[in-house]
Amino acid sequence: MRSRIWRYVRLYGHFLAFSFSKGFEFRFDFYMRIIMDLCYYAVAIAFYRVLFLHTPNLGGWNEHQAMVFVSAYLIVDAINMTVFTNNLWFMPQLINRGDLDYYLTRPVSSLFFVSLRDFAANSFVNLLCALGIFAWAVARLGEPVSFARTALFFGLVGCGAFIFFTINAMANLLVFWTHAPNGFGELVWTLGKFGERPDGIYRGFARKVLLLVLPFGVISSFPARILIDGFEWRIFLHVVGITALFFGLLVGVWRFGLRSYSSASS
Repeated sequence: MRSRIWRYVRLYGHFLAFSFSKGFEFRFDFYMRIIMDLCYYAVAIAFYRVLFLHTPNLGGWNEHQAMVFVSAYLIVDAINMTVFTNNLWFMPQLINRGDLDYYLTRPVSSLFFVSLRDFAANSFVNLLCALGIFAWAVARLGEPVSFARTALFFGLVGCGAFIFFTINAMANLLVFWTHAPNGFGELVWTLGKFGERPDGIYRGFARKVLLLVLPFGVISSFPARILIDGFEWRIFLHVVGITALFFGLLVGVWRFGLRSYSSASS
């Protein structure tokens, strides 16, 4: 088991080395993507600053607390853009063209290979910027935040990023049956906007959907609640449970989809 894990670690190390090398070959594109993401971060912060000019409270949070939430979803976005998004963009093409054959014949998990082979080096720089925004937001809270709460926050943010990845990946895997040229990733990005608002603003049926069925309300809001309000077993178990459930669903959809896959050789 240990040797198998080490093999995947070494493989991912090769992915990183190749991705950084490729990223620096196209420097204009590298820097332009950084600038684009920084503009997105600036707009996100400005939106909430303007919003709090008109209300002292949003979903139970004041402005300083809401900025912690904003930093959470910016980190989630940066993780996805860095680790997963490039791979998901090309997933429908691999399936529709039969190019998935190459990955199915490798002596490692094909889902691992397809999902993680390309690391966006330019977005890694923006991940560091998102972490800087988090530090700024925490400093403005005006109260001490323990190391344990901070560590738990980052653990749950990682879970949130993974949940978003699994939803996005499953949407793209629908091309096994629909053969849509670009998958359904754009739909997920549109629905993901629900996760860019505090979960406290949602009520009734919409809240249940966003916490259980399409858990965009979990991705960033729950980590922020742990940091702001302190540890709650209910929140912790909810995030971990949703992460495990959606990972299981992703693996199941992947394996089921491979049964319908038409390889290039066929």
